[in-house]
Amino acid sequence: MGRMPAVALTFRPDDAEFFAQVPARAAVFAIRGEQGTEPYVSKTSNLKRRLLRLLAPGEERSRLLNLRTVARTVEFMLTGSDFESQLRLYRALREAFPKTYGERLRLRFPPLIKYNLDNPYPRAYVTHRVSSLKGKSVYFGPFATRAAAEKYLNDSLDFFKLRRCDFEIHPDPAYPGCVYSEMKMCLAPCFAGCTDDEYRRETERVAAYLESAGRSLERELADEREKASAELAFETAAAVHARVEKIAEVGRERPEIARRLDQLNGLVVQPAAEAGAVALFPLAHGMMGEPLMFHVEQSGGKMQSMESRIQEVLAQIEPPRAHSALELMENLAILKRWHFRSMKLGELFLTDEKGELPLRRVVRGVSRVFKGEKAEVDLSTTAAREYWLARARAQQEEKP
Repeated sequence: MGRMPAVALTFRPDDAEFFAQVPARAAVFAIRGEQGTEPYVSKTSNLKRRLLRLLAPGEERSRLLNLRTVARTVEFMLTGSDFESQLRLYRALREAFPKTYGERLRLRFPPLIKYNLDNPYPRAYVTHRVSSLKGKSVYFGPFATRAAAEKYLNDSLDFFKLRRCDFEIHPDPAYPGCVYSEMKMCLAPCFAGCTDDEYRRETERVAAYLESAGRSLERELADEREKASAELAFETAAAVHARVEKIAEVGRERPEIARRLDQLNGLVVQPAAEAGAVALFPLAHGMMGEPLMFHVEQSGGKMQSMESRIQEVLAQIEPPRAHSALELMENLAILKRWHFRSMKLGELFLTDEKGELPLRRVVRGVSRVFKGEKAEVDLSTTAAREYWLARARAQQEEKP
């Protein structure tokens, strides 16, 4: 079962006590036959019920899958959440079926923004693939949908003059250009409308914008607005202020999780299969690590605050690393599938600009997950505001 400390049970068709040893709980499991045969690997919300269906005596001429005659051992590991089940199933299938696990899982890779810095004339575009872990190009994501990623990127590029064409640039003054160059929305390197240094400076501005989620451009325009106000150029200051507000509006289109992938670090808190605990899944560079159990209620020993105990547990974490671009995309697909659900168990906490976790928020989140309470709503996101506005309108309409 991969890196899972699985429970292994020997199965014999004549063993009447076998099913009494199986818990009726969520688990990832593997049914194995003779050596060299293909195992059956899956996840379930009720292990006992699933094994009864697969291993109990079947009805004659039934078309349902029954492994009673070929099964020899059953391995399983209990899981505390669907997120954990999906992650452990992915790792188990990846080990059992290294050539076909992708087809079995049918993971849908999330949309990302790729800023292609390997090209002499960089551009940004939406993709579903990380081409390589090496090179200069950087990726931002994940986004919920391709449409959301494209809207955010297109609205963001309106603030700059970066090229949007997808062909190789060979500066030629005879080239006619495109509509963006005619509208003065591109520096037009295609017909040598700018120098290489000018395009490089614009490239750096776009990189700073994407990495800071728009704050770099906000600061740049804020300085410009203050300068215009000091010179009593109030119309210019008002125009700049309108651009600042537009940047803030566009920034709300970008979910908090959509970060530069090598800076996508944090912690996922999930219910645990173990009683009295929650599972802490480290997130490092977009990769999910093995969970650590955190026992919420302290028993015996020196009394410590929950914050200090969480810090001690987090200090044991070994940050996971992707061995390939494909492995990174697969981890992002699992994370994205869980994170963008309208209803989900568990919470995600991302590191700040200094790379530090918001420990006080983590403590409250651990308590909520342990008690089964709903997560805090982040009103800074457009989706959250729309939800609460719709809810308020519905409550208003219900009043007589």
